[in-house]
Amino acid sequence: MSILQVKNVNKSFAGLRALNDVNLTVEQGSVHAIIGPNGAGKSTLLNCFVGRLVPDTGSVDFDGTSLLGLAPHQINQTGVCRVFQTPEIFGDLSLLENMLIPTLAKRDGAFKMNGWRRVDRQAEVTEKAEHLLEEVNLIDKKDMKAEHLSRGDKRRLELAMCLVQDPKLLLLDEPTAGMSRADTNDTIDLLKRIGERGITKIVIEHDMHVVFSLAHRVSVMAQGTIIAEGAPQEIKGDQRVRDAYLGGAHI
Repeated sequence: MSILQVKNVNKSFAGLRALNDVNLTVEQGSVHAIIGPNGAGKSTLLNCFVGRLVPDTGSVDFDGTSLLGLAPHQINQTGVCRVFQTPEIFGDLSLLENMLIPTLAKRDGAFKMNGWRRVDRQAEVTEKAEHLLEEVNLIDKKDMKAEHLSRGDKRRLELAMCLVQDPKLLLLDEPTAGMSRADTNDTIDLLKRIGERGITKIVIEHDMHVVFSLAHRVSVMAQGTIIAEGAPQEIKGDQRVRDAYLGGAHI
């Protein structure tokens, strides 16, 4: 059963077509990778999913609801959460405080500094936040300011900030960018564990080791359109992918 349906989406900037009649269907509970060269339109497409951009034409339906016209926080409330290329965290706050902001925003619809309802509710959200920090191996740094984390740890914190909201769809924009191979493999293992919860994931990634370790299905973009789609093994053997993405090189 599909959870995301994208039909005939187009987006232009100053006459330049960034998305050209994009069609995409993502199955519930799957890991769907989107690959392609820089400038192919991958991040632009994700921005249309989360309300940062509005398509010129086309439709984006998530779990039976049109996302077009919804503000980013409204889309988030439907169950869509995104991990960005550059981690978007609150550097001057502790890791635990970073976790509490999305936890309360998801619960209340917006974050308010005076949003504590009762002491027991504060304990409830704190316990949930700490559990997710433990899952991403950051619990021992919960009181540290987030600005002091390594890049890999910042990305794990941002992932935990998404997971604490219990998303139905998790959008990951180059989740291993800038990581060492060891950190990349740890992230792959973490994402596989997340998969056991049934969370649907869309992953934009240039590292083919990551893509072929995680994806159930792969869509390939070039010049704003999807040129190929299939299972990872099918994509590996597709000459169009080699020509457009890797210059004919072996994947």
